[in-house]
Formats: sequence, structure tokens, C-alpha cells
Amino acid sequence: MFGLNKDTPVVGKSDTLIQCPCEEIFKFIGTDFIKNYPRWSPEVVELELLTDGPVNVGTRCRQVRVDQGRRSESTFKVTIYQPGKRVCFEGITNPFRCDYVLEQSNPKSSARISFTFELTSLELFMRPFEKLIRIAVQDGTEKTVGTIKKLIETEITNK
Repeated sequence: MFGLNKDTPVVGKSDTLIQCPCEEIFKFIGTDFIKNYPRWSPEVVELELLTDGPVNVGTRCRQVRVDQGRRSESTFKVTIYQPGKRVCFEGITNPFRCDYVLEQSNPKSSARISFTFELTSLELFMRPFEKLIRIAVQDGTEKTVGTIKKLIETEITNK
């Protein structure tokens, strides 16, 4: 009806070059995810690891976020974990996907990070705001990669 499809994804994608090898970037976003995620996403006010052991495929987490004054809670899991290359999280309770892909640059002292955030579906009541949601999602991906770059490059400089 009216051409509205709640399953049309809203996608934002951003990338940047970080002056750091892939392995170090992956350690920051993948291996040490529980420690660092609230640092690059300050909207995360609670993060709880729901599974035992190190972050890997199948790891589940619960987060509480406050985005623009709106509190939300969600559970998500790691669906792809390729050390030095890629880590992907997918919502269990909410329809989203976060995908971080790393590509080694030349020289090997730098790497490109690509971050894609996808709302895999929108509820019908959100459809009138789709354009604003798309803008917010794109802005969010740009902010995320900028913050990750700043944190990693600052920490490397201070070592």
C-alpha cells in the first residue's frame, strides 16, 4: 500500500585512512571491542558481554544507548570475525548491522577502515522520517570512523 516497504534498508557508509597497521586497528575494534566500543560510541551508556570468552563469532552483547535523548536497549551478536580484516555485528532484538572492514595500505603502516551501518528495516511509523533517518545514519558513520581514527592515532602517538 502506498509503495511503503518496511524491509527497505537504510544504509550509511564511511571510510578513512588510519596511520596504523590493520592488526592494531583490528585489535582496537575487534579484540578489545568491549573496552573500546563505548569510547568511539559515547552514546553507549551500558555494555554487557553475555557470553564467555574472547570476542569471536557468536559473541553476544547487550547495550543501552542514549541517542539524541532517546534511550534504547538492544542485544546483538558477532556474525563475522576475521582477525586483521573484518568484524560484523548484527542486532538480535533490533534490525541493524554494523560492519567494519579493514584494508592494508601501502606502506603497511596505514590501513583503510570502511564502516557500514545498516538499519535492515524500518517500522511503518518511521517511514515519513526516512530521509532524516538516512541523513542521521550517514552522519553517524562519518562520526564513527572519525572518532576511531582519532582515538587510534592519538594512542599510537602517545606510546
